[in-house]
Amino acid sequence: MSEGTLLPERSRLVQQHLADAGVDTTIRVLPDSARTAAEAAAAIGCDVAAIANSLVFLADGEPALIMTSGGHRADFAVLTESIGAVEISLAPASVVRAATGQAIGGVAPVGHPAPLRTFLDEALQDHDELWAAAGHPHTVMPLTFEQLRVITNGAVIPVA
Repeated sequence: MSEGTLLPERSRLVQQHLADAGVDTTIRVLPDSARTAAEAAAAIGCDVAAIANSLVFLADGEPALIMTSGGHRADFAVLTESIGAVEISLAPASVVRAATGQAIGGVAPVGHPAPLRTFLDEALQDHDELWAAAGHPHTVMPLTFEQLRVITNGAVIPVA
C-alpha cells in the first residue's frame, strides 16, 4: 500500500492539489491531533511561529482564508484594514466546513471545493520552512513561503 492511501480522504485531496500545482512535499500523519499551533509545533519540533495557521474569516459576509503565523494572534483592526474589509469576524465551524470541506484544526491552504480569497501573514516570510495543516487535524505538511504563495495565490499582508 502506498503512503498516499494511508492518508485521510481530505488529505489525499490536498496531496492531489499540491501534485497538480507541481509542489513536491510529503504530508505527515501525526499520532495526536495538532489543532493548535502550539500542539503542531510540539509534534513537529519547530518554532511555533513557523506554523502557518489556516483561519477562515467572514470578510463583509464572504469567507476568506487568512494564513497566519502561529507566533502571534491576528489583530482584527489590522486585518480589516489589510484586506480592505468593512467588517471581519471568525467564521463559524459550519461556514469553515462548507467553504473548505475540512474541519477546524485541519484546514489546509488548498484542497477546497472552490478557491477561497486568500491572504498570507507577512511574518511567515521569516521562515525557511513552514508547516501547515493538510486537510485533517492529524496531518501536516512542510512548505516554503514561496510554495504557499503560489498554491494559494495569496496576497501578502500584515495581520498583527
